[in-house]
Amino acid sequence: MRNEGLGSWPARRARKTPHRTALIHGGTSLTYAQLYDRTTRLAHALRSRGIRRGDRIAYLGPNHPSYLETLFAAGTLGAVFVPLNTRLAGPEIAFQLADSGAKALVYGPSHAGLVAGLPGDTDVRAYVEVGAEYEAAVAGAPAEPVDEPVAPDDTCIIMYTSGTTGRPKGAMLTHGNLTWNAINVLIDTDLIADERALVSAPLFHTAGLNMLTLPVLLKGGTCVLVEAFDPNATFGLIEEHRITFMFGVPTMFEQVARHPRWPDADLSSLRILTCGGSPVSTPLIAAYQERGLTFLQGYGMTEASPGTLFLDAEHAISKAGSAGVPHFFTDVRVVRPDLTQVDVGETGEVVVRGPHVMRGYWGLPEETAASFADGWFRSGDAARVDEDGYVHIVDRIKDMIISGGENIYPAEIEDLLLAHPGIVECAVIGVPDEKWGEVPRAVVVPREGVTVDPDEVLASLAGRLAKYKIPKSVVLADELPRTASGKLLKSRVRNRYGNS
Repeated sequence: MRNEGLGSWPARRARKTPHRTALIHGGTSLTYAQLYDRTTRLAHALRSRGIRRGDRIAYLGPNHPSYLETLFAAGTLGAVFVPLNTRLAGPEIAFQLADSGAKALVYGPSHAGLVAGLPGDTDVRAYVEVGAEYEAAVAGAPAEPVDEPVAPDDTCIIMYTSGTTGRPKGAMLTHGNLTWNAINVLIDTDLIADERALVSAPLFHTAGLNMLTLPVLLKGGTCVLVEAFDPNATFGLIEEHRITFMFGVPTMFEQVARHPRWPDADLSSLRILTCGGSPVSTPLIAAYQERGLTFLQGYGMTEASPGTLFLDAEHAISKAGSAGVPHFFTDVRVVRPDLTQVDVGETGEVVVRGPHVMRGYWGLPEETAASFADGWFRSGDAARVDEDGYVHIVDRIKDMIISGGENIYPAEIEDLLLAHPGIVECAVIGVPDEKWGEVPRAVVVPREGVTVDPDEVLASLAGRLAKYKIPKSVVLADELPRTASGKLLKSRVRNRYGNS
């Protein structure tokens, strides 16, 4: 087999465990043998539509077996897979299609209207709608193996960053990047072949795909694909499929813990809960510990495929609030602006190096060069290292508030605000101040049916934070803007609540 990339995974799994279930979606299930057969046929179907080695194949749609079939088919052909965020508007999708130069677009029926309205000046030549058209293309294609050489250093995916810092950039992740990331997960999460993973986080998000789905498929487990996260449905799915492994961002786990079914639900099958995407609040950790469930927190970034730091079960309580230590095949440093290592307790920038770190940004050589320093990828995240080497993520460096010369990291304040019984979500931003330059402002979302008094909220922080860190104002909001993967969009919070 000349394919050393992800495209070979279905074939390699099919020869080891052909009859084991790979994917479940609604009432449909696919064995590894069926996944290999369908992936191979889809590769032939795409090749018959003019797709060749190096071409980009985009996918737009909710979690579905066709997503993974398209990913593996692209890898079979030596083509490049481009997952698209289902929550983007037409112009944003058009930008990513044009930027990547995608030649093919596979899309779900839910997005047929958006696709029909795309401008005609993209490079897309082959459109395949999931459903009857897709199934006919698969069924009508040959099943002979595709003998295309693919090397670990070949680009596998162009995954666009969530755009929290401006226009999205396409991170080029190689087959080797994704494989090494999966190996890190297998080592640090102790996955087993009988794993049954609930995939309700979107597959277009790097964590849902790379920290959950691909490692489970590499190990030969089963992935239950859900098109959209719903806290009530989550309880039923856990019980029905005896789910052992879940990944989610904090907002997903918070919604589950707040649900009326939470106290009495059968969660006995759950073995592994991993959480990432944004800092995990102390109250949320406590809520799951009370149910006998341990959070395995992670920290990562799209550019690192994404796993970077991981807090294992052994230290989940003693080091709660920490992002852990580097994954096994990962090197992380926390550095000053001159790239020298910080002292214990000193705040610096997280930089990462390893075989899972991207080769660069698609079509952006200058941005790529600026994001690396002496071989280390610069994350833009601020952190401190404790005496045991555990890394505590403080905040995005760009979100830091400088008030009267003092550095204030919003995440520290947000963690305390989330412990308030009347607050369900919050964001702390800097607003202009004549005396101090800028001061913190808290934007909070009250719990349903609860009246929140801003003065009482501020009073609750007295004695728990230095005075200069306590917000000077509190604004009440119905909701906070987030990306499709659940990350808070601080830029939009600042635009909406930072000027008045």
